[in-house]
Amino acid sequence: MTASETRPLTATRSFPADFLWGSATAAYQIEGAAREDGRTPSIWDTFSHTPGKVFEGHTGDVAVDHYHRFRDDVRLMADLGLNAYRFSVSWSRVQPTGRGPAVQKGLDFYRQLVDELLAAGIEPALTLYHWDLPQELEDAGGWPERATAERFGDYAALVADALGDRVKRWTTLNEPWCSAFLGYGSGVHAPGRTNPVSALRAAHHLNLGHGLAVQALRSALPEGSQLSVSLNLHEIRPLTPSAEDVEAARRIDAVGNRVWLGPMLEGAYPEDLLADTAHLTDWSFVRDGDTATAHQPLDLLAINYYAPTVVSRVAQGDEKPQDDGHGNSEHSPWPGADDVAFHRAPGERTAMGWPVDASALYDLLKRTADRYPGLPLVISENGAAYEDEVGPDGTVHDPERAAYVHAHLDAVHRAIADGVDVRGYFLWSLLDNFEWAYGYAKRFGAVHVDYDTLERTPKSSALWYAGVARSGELRAPGDA
Repeated sequence: MTASETRPLTATRSFPADFLWGSATAAYQIEGAAREDGRTPSIWDTFSHTPGKVFEGHTGDVAVDHYHRFRDDVRLMADLGLNAYRFSVSWSRVQPTGRGPAVQKGLDFYRQLVDELLAAGIEPALTLYHWDLPQELEDAGGWPERATAERFGDYAALVADALGDRVKRWTTLNEPWCSAFLGYGSGVHAPGRTNPVSALRAAHHLNLGHGLAVQALRSALPEGSQLSVSLNLHEIRPLTPSAEDVEAARRIDAVGNRVWLGPMLEGAYPEDLLADTAHLTDWSFVRDGDTATAHQPLDLLAINYYAPTVVSRVAQGDEKPQDDGHGNSEHSPWPGADDVAFHRAPGERTAMGWPVDASALYDLLKRTADRYPGLPLVISENGAAYEDEVGPDGTVHDPERAAYVHAHLDAVHRAIADGVDVRGYFLWSLLDNFEWAYGYAKRFGAVHVDYDTLERTPKSSALWYAGVARSGELRAPGDA
């Protein structure tokens, strides 16, 4: 049973008056202008230009040209009734080598974007890092090296100095699990490395970099600023109630969730994670004081959710399904979990092949709130890709996406009604865009983009979501 089926679809749900209704994007996916105004390559520029890494050789060189069209895009947000917008800063646009002084033209772009948002009554929510490490830092070793965490702290201070007077909401990292384990473990994301020890080292230095960034932000930002990190926490379900499958779920929880929650929110790595990975590393790259640095007070915990994860334990030599939703690779992004299989959940699936199950979002919110009482939550990403088509009249009708978002907002509302402090929801994504290794083949946008003309057309789901955002009331898509 999904969350949307637990109460009548026709019932109206009222959200708190100060609830944030937003949408989200990432710099490399939308900005383009890859070689303008001092910007240098990031690891995603290099990866996308490497043959065979991205669908049909697509790159973010132009993307959807948000760099030149941001004013039009802000007007779109205003027309859609959004009161918040989550965006990321391109590190290599503002600090091309990952070291030293900023490029003012790069910072000016974000200053202008923020000013445009504020003038439209839209609250900016800034993410410092959404996977686009400057290539020069990767050439020096990347996230597996401690120096990258130190440079990230410096970068955070630089951006805070430029934008801290007008941006209240700050997020350090977006989905560090993907950065570490897809980037350095399975290799399906930039920089495309496939070493489990490097992935674990990267995870630690992302934790450390987060802590250093929070310290830098606290020093530079005015009182009242809100700091968070955005984690793609996995809602993990054992395939059966057997002890073996429950053990498989524990292993994935350790390397998927608690590898971040432990250091960031509790000040230590979980002992079972260290034991699970002891055959790979002794974790000697963790220095005294590192987990204390990672463990900085946060004002919010941001959660990205798309689908549940279903696992079982398999014996050596048995067939091992690997439908974890994270791309295809001979190399696992789950170090210490070689005996865990990933299964297709039953029911409807999106164009990404991901199952549609809003009940798992409710469970995730409730479980997280129970574990960390007093820490407000926000949904920093949730959405779905579908095979959208422009109709003869020029409109894009996407009822599947509207139904998906409705079900998940209903799950959020149910969590709030059950005492979970959820402060906002950011729909992924504002625009169709460069979908990482899938290139332009998958469309997550509320707004359709013609990739030849770059014309923007709000889809029917966007118009429905606009009504929800303006009223603060969730109605079934057919009632909008």
